[in-house]
Amino acid sequence: MTERANPDELTLAQVMLPEDANPRGNVHGGTLMKLADTAGGVCATRHTRRRVVTVVMDSMTFEQPVYVGDLVIVHAQVTWTGRTSIETEVRIEVEHVLSGEMRHISTAYFVYVATDEHGRPTPVHPFEAITPEQRQRWQAAEERRAARMRQRLVGASA
Repeated sequence: MTERANPDELTLAQVMLPEDANPRGNVHGGTLMKLADTAGGVCATRHTRRRVVTVVMDSMTFEQPVYVGDLVIVHAQVTWTGRTSIETEVRIEVEHVLSGEMRHISTAYFVYVATDEHGRPTPVHPFEAITPEQRQRWQAAEERRAARMRQRLVGASA
């Protein structure tokens, strides 16, 4: 019997092909964003065992370019849960397959809402932050959530 993977973490890897890039061989940012949302969404789904919808993606900055032929490695992990929402941290790394050189490309945070069979928000079971690193990520997620709420209030009053 195979060992069960941790449902609160997920790693995807994909080689970038010419259709993922512009004519100069630079991979489109949208391609990387889609991979990040896919990894974060699957991670959230595995945690909740419910369908989820993306409701927030914090800004995504690309620190370095990604090229055709690079292996993109996307790692997602649950950082926080609310009543119906769940946050995942998504890191994008790139490996130059011929040299083995690894580069960090981006880290972003995605928030999803779990939905029932009618598409309405539904409660999720809490994420248990056990390790010191998980507790630190949880606290940082609480701070991001508070900042999002403040920003929403400012936007609503404008």
